[in-house]
Amino acid sequence: MDRRSSEELGIPIRMLMERAGLAVFNEIRELLPEGARITFLCGKGNNGGDGFVAARLSHLNGFHVDCLVAFDEAELGQEPRDQMVAAKEVGVPIFFANDKGYRRRIECLGCRDLAVDALLGTGAKGEVRGPVVQAIQAINRSGTPVLSIDVPSGIDCDTGEELGESVWAAKTVTLGLPKPFLFQGTGLEHCGVWSVADLGFPASLLREPTDARLVDCEWVASMVPERLKSSHKGDNGHVLIVAGSQKMPGAAVMAARSAIRSGAGLVTVASIPAVCQIVASHVPECIFLPLPELRGEVDRGAADVIEESVERYDAALFGPGLTHSDQLLGFLGEVWANWKLPSLIDADALNAVALGVPLPSSECVLTPHPGEMSRLLEASVAEIQADRFATVRQAIEKFGRCILLKGPHTIVGEQGNPMAVNSSGNPGLASGGMGDVLGGLISTLLAQSVPAYYAASSGMYWHGLAGDFCAKEIGPVGYSAIDVANALPKARAKIVASCNYESCCSS
Repeated sequence: MDRRSSEELGIPIRMLMERAGLAVFNEIRELLPEGARITFLCGKGNNGGDGFVAARLSHLNGFHVDCLVAFDEAELGQEPRDQMVAAKEVGVPIFFANDKGYRRRIECLGCRDLAVDALLGTGAKGEVRGPVVQAIQAINRSGTPVLSIDVPSGIDCDTGEELGESVWAAKTVTLGLPKPFLFQGTGLEHCGVWSVADLGFPASLLREPTDARLVDCEWVASMVPERLKSSHKGDNGHVLIVAGSQKMPGAAVMAARSAIRSGAGLVTVASIPAVCQIVASHVPECIFLPLPELRGEVDRGAADVIEESVERYDAALFGPGLTHSDQLLGFLGEVWANWKLPSLIDADALNAVALGVPLPSSECVLTPHPGEMSRLLEASVAEIQADRFATVRQAIEKFGRCILLKGPHTIVGEQGNPMAVNSSGNPGLASGGMGDVLGGLISTLLAQSVPAYYAASSGMYWHGLAGDFCAKEIGPVGYSAIDVANALPKARAKIVASCNYESCCSS
């Protein structure tokens, strides 16, 4: 976008660099009082140029500034060099890696109020070396808060993986648009709190489709089905939940509670009699379809029972708490052989797919966590997490279905649509049962005729927002999956008010 803004629309790179530096300076002014001591650590490329601009503006506005450049002066590109000269002319002290004062100052970072990281930008590839890696190490051991420009130096912008060593920032100001590193890999942690600075890129460029969209409240509001005044329960989707076993009855409880709380008109739980009884005591609004059992699990012959009643339902959820057994593989194989309803495939049903049970031919959403995805793609969890966007693309290619990869900033993908990246949620959601709640919610949207990609994308945001309410009202860690299910109506009310994301999380 930098290049195209310059070449196609005549916006000088210098102007974009000035805007980037101004955005960084505005962040500094919010973080620190006038007179604070700041060290800018700059590289030889445009990221360094942004740092020189911010250093100049900080110096002119009363901050005590010095600037350390982890390269020799001769290595600077033309635009960064021009900005370096402009900073030097107004009195910013600048030291290059081969200057005598450079080493002493970089070892004294711990005496400064803020370090601004402008060493490497979005184009960095390969392991960091030489003075740059030494600067990164000095920044991290200084204990001084760090503000990174665009991307923490040493993070691969596309994958979020570390290029040997990387800056651990307290805040990152990324420029123009969010970048993939914010949502995966080491970048997810090392970016700290992040914001996006508007550089004034032309609207014609910003409107062009990209490979991914960040899902927010307003977009989800356009996807959540409206509840008509004249509607009755039969108009609002009948969800079939095939879940639970003697060892794990709670999975069915949580999925059923979620479906009810997310607005399903009717919910039927199909499971062994003991699970049906337990669910009835916690979610009495449900209908029950007792299934034949063998050793506390659904028996293969239960397929006939489900097939006899299939016309009643609008969508189904398969998997939570079904456990692992050969009889489960046989049961799912028989049920899915002629299955036509939209379905969410989760948990033990995903493991059955990994073991070779063919998916139904109907519209499906697969919702693996990284461990389940590793089995589906026959790869290690480390490989799955190394580039989550690439992992989703691989799963789409293999299964031809909508894929939801769980984790921080859950990602949804489907052939023909951009990746959908979640902007809601918090670390408190990393506990048992949350996936069962997500499954019940997305299944409800499927039952209400929301297409798979949109049901999964809006469902993950809705689920995360409910978790955000729980974190605020109960505490950031220790709220339960049932708490999240119970918060779904409140989260939905906030979504349909067509608020933006900031106001969603502020109340």
